[in-house]
Amino acid sequence: MESHKNLQPPLVISNNVNSQPKMVSLAHVDDPSLSQQRFEFAKEEEAILAFWQDIDAFKTALRLSEGRPRYSFYDGPPFATGLPHYGHLLAGTIKDIVTRYAHQTGHYVERRFGWDCHGLPVEYEIDKKLGIKNRDDVLRMGIDKYNAECRSIVMRYSSEWETTVNRMGRWIDFRNDYKTLNVTFMESVWWVFKQLFDKDQVYLGYKVMPFSTACNTPLSNFEANQNYKDVVDPAVTVSFPLENDPHVFLLAWTTTPWTLPSNLALCVNPEFEYVQIKDGETGAVWILLEKRLEVLYKDPKKAKFEVQKRMKGKDLVGLRYKPLFDYFIDRKERAFRVVADGYVTDESGTGIVHQAPGFGEDDYRVCIENGIVQKGEIVPCPVDEAGCFTAEVKDYVGQHVKVRYLSLFMLFYCSL
Repeated sequence: MESHKNLQPPLVISNNVNSQPKMVSLAHVDDPSLSQQRFEFAKEEEAILAFWQDIDAFKTALRLSEGRPRYSFYDGPPFATGLPHYGHLLAGTIKDIVTRYAHQTGHYVERRFGWDCHGLPVEYEIDKKLGIKNRDDVLRMGIDKYNAECRSIVMRYSSEWETTVNRMGRWIDFRNDYKTLNVTFMESVWWVFKQLFDKDQVYLGYKVMPFSTACNTPLSNFEANQNYKDVVDPAVTVSFPLENDPHVFLLAWTTTPWTLPSNLALCVNPEFEYVQIKDGETGAVWILLEKRLEVLYKDPKKAKFEVQKRMKGKDLVGLRYKPLFDYFIDRKERAFRVVADGYVTDESGTGIVHQAPGFGEDDYRVCIENGIVQKGEIVPCPVDEAGCFTAEVKDYVGQHVKVRYLSLFMLFYCSL
């Protein structure tokens, strides 16, 4: 049987947009008659785009499909304050495929390009331009003037977007575009929300969100990832004395020591093996994950300590400990005890995780599930919009949570 493994789909080669295309199979590139021909994809694409423009292909296709069933495609519009990148090109290509398919299967598909004019990307650019540092600066300037500045730049790169999108071969209308700052658009969003509300499909929920202390506002995951950075923060191990045996300490690990004043619980993994050890040099008695002894000792095999007992994480559940601070001592009836959850890993830390439900998604979920806090109630969150401790944390009120030496002082205080 003759092998066809080298056969590939034919290509369309045309040197003139008005000429009849000629089909050439790559399986026969050794044909002498083709040896002088050079196919350039970019030039052929440009020729096709020119042909589409000459015959007004997109608008002609729309006109010819009028009267067909309407296909509505809800697009997520980009920001025009930045230039298009690979992610936009990929998503735009997929969107173009979907809408072309709908057109070719008997639908009328109106395609209007949209611009997202709201959110932090626009505000961030204006803040840089005007030297705005916080919400008070905006209020002093006047919200109307601030909005006017934002409005002046939202279409900064619109022409570059149109050039790029058209070069991709995507069929979409830039002349009849829409902007999220249009009153009609915003009213339509509120109208949709009202329909959901009237159908009892809107509920009040609580969620721990990323927050920008510079912009004084919660962030979406998209916004938070836009300025994601790897930074150096202190990772500390803190000892929590047991209530019924103050000479035994639970060792918990955290990379956010500024959340320690809000601690309400400690979490272990129910299936992991934990140990209670007595240090040979200090006589201190600690409980931690056996696999994580390296947190205390550079070489656990050579270290001087005595294993007093071993237990599963589930055996620690319910143990009560003395809180580090008395800021939220009024919650003692439900808080300051060990709980268990599978999200605790053995890859870092001590296998015991400090829980501050106001500052972590898992913390909040675990504390809800274990009755430390209840859905709908206000959880400890003693940090204001500027990232400074509130009066609830009386010893550090007004200090920014990320002050380097504050964390070190807290660590010293917690070890006393």
